[in-house]
Amino acid sequence: MTETKAYPKIYLGGDLVFRKNAQALFHTFKEICLTVRLHGVSPFDGQDEVEALPAGKDTSLLIARLDRGLMDECDGALFCIDPFRRAADMDPGTAVEIGYMAAQNKPMAGYTIDGRSYHDKVQAYFEHGWKEPLNAVHQTSGKTRWLDADSMIVHSEGLLQNAMVEGFIRQSGGDIAVADDIVEAFKAAAQTLSVLMHNVAGEKA
Repeated sequence: MTETKAYPKIYLGGDLVFRKNAQALFHTFKEICLTVRLHGVSPFDGQDEVEALPAGKDTSLLIARLDRGLMDECDGALFCIDPFRRAADMDPGTAVEIGYMAAQNKPMAGYTIDGRSYHDKVQAYFEHGWKEPLNAVHQTSGKTRWLDADSMIVHSEGLLQNAMVEGFIRQSGGDIAVADDIVEAFKAAAQTLSVLMHNVAGEKA
C-alpha cells in the first residue's frame, strides 16, 4: 500500500457528496491524489456514525461539525465549483468551505466541467428557467451594466464563478482547471495544487 503519511492532506470539497456516484468519484480522486503526492480526504471519511442516524436537524448539524473538523486537519483543498441544482452558482456549502480554508491561509485549487463565464451562466439560468432575459443598462461612462429579472446586478465579469469564490482560490496560489470530463478537470487541479504545496514545503525546509 502506498505510504501517505508524508503527503499533504487535501480536503476534497464540492457538491460531489450529493451525487449518486459519490463514493466511486472519491475513490478515483484519492488515487489521482496519490499519483501527485497528495493524500485526498473525502468528507465521508470518519463519518461512519452518520449513516446510522435519522435524518434531521441534529444530524445535519453534526455533519457540518465533522466536515469542519476534517478541514482543520487538512493542509489544503481541492474544490469542485460546478453550478449546483441547475442554477448559475455553485453549491453554497462548498463556497462556505472555500472561505473557511482561505481564513486559515491554506492552499486551494478548483475545477469544473462548465467553462462558461459567470455572466453566461446567469443569463442561461434566467432565460431557460424563468423565460426572462438579462437587461442591459447603458451608463453615461459608456459601460454596460447587466441586470437580471429581479434588477440585481450580474457581477464577477470575466470569471467562472462569484468573485469571492474564485478570488479566494486564486489568492491562495491556486488556479481553476476546466475540462469536459470531471476526472480530467480534477487531475489538472490536483497537479496544480501539488506543485504549489510542494514548492511551499521546499521554501520552508
